[in-house]
Amino acid sequence: MVLSNSLGTTLEMWDRQLPALAERFRVLRYDSRGHGRSPVPPGPYEMADLGGDVVELLDRLEIERASFCGISIGGMVGLWLGIHAPERIDRLALCCTAAQVLSAEEWGKRAALVREHGVEALADQTIERWFTPAFLEAEPERIEDIRRTLEGTPSEGYAGCCEAIGSHDLRDRLSEIDLPTLVVIAEDDPAIPPEHGRLIAERVPGARLEALQEGRHLCNIEHPEEFNRVLVDHLA
Repeated sequence: MVLSNSLGTTLEMWDRQLPALAERFRVLRYDSRGHGRSPVPPGPYEMADLGGDVVELLDRLEIERASFCGISIGGMVGLWLGIHAPERIDRLALCCTAAQVLSAEEWGKRAALVREHGVEALADQTIERWFTPAFLEAEPERIEDIRRTLEGTPSEGYAGCCEAIGSHDLRDRLSEIDLPTLVVIAEDDPAIPPEHGRLIAERVPGARLEALQEGRHLCNIEHPEEFNRVLVDHLA
């Protein structure tokens, strides 16, 4: 079971999934290119770079096939893998993600802002998109840890991944995915609104849609019990 993090986070974002998954699966978490302890090559990146990183990682660890779960940009990597490397994937879980979101121009502006001022310039609005006000109030220490991780993301890594999202558009190729696929949406997700997930579920043959009524973009952190139940059920 491979877990792929969102933009501005690290593999620690999956801490609340690890106990439930490790009971049944060998779990592989990794920091996406430009994040955490992974290298930060100069951008721009493309989704093929991020997907290729996963294939190379599987090769180096001699893993022939794995299930794959990604949130946000991690889910976009999952879409790329489902189309370009389906022989390496057993099951897909695509969470709070999109086949295309916003324009290349808008993502380019965000990349330029971060390269000039750092990820700190986006921290407040990002945290508000990730979590509900109730969660921000209930778990201030956890939120502070997440903020430190976000603000510590290398500017070039964050910007390069923004540019990968800006060039990402697989809407016309979703029907090519022939894998057991779970799509998870959060109804109150302002970062990637749920209609993007519904589009994926409609176009991927046989895909199963699960809508979480509570939580925002990083619903796996805010509501781990419900998220874990849905994910484990799909994988099992």
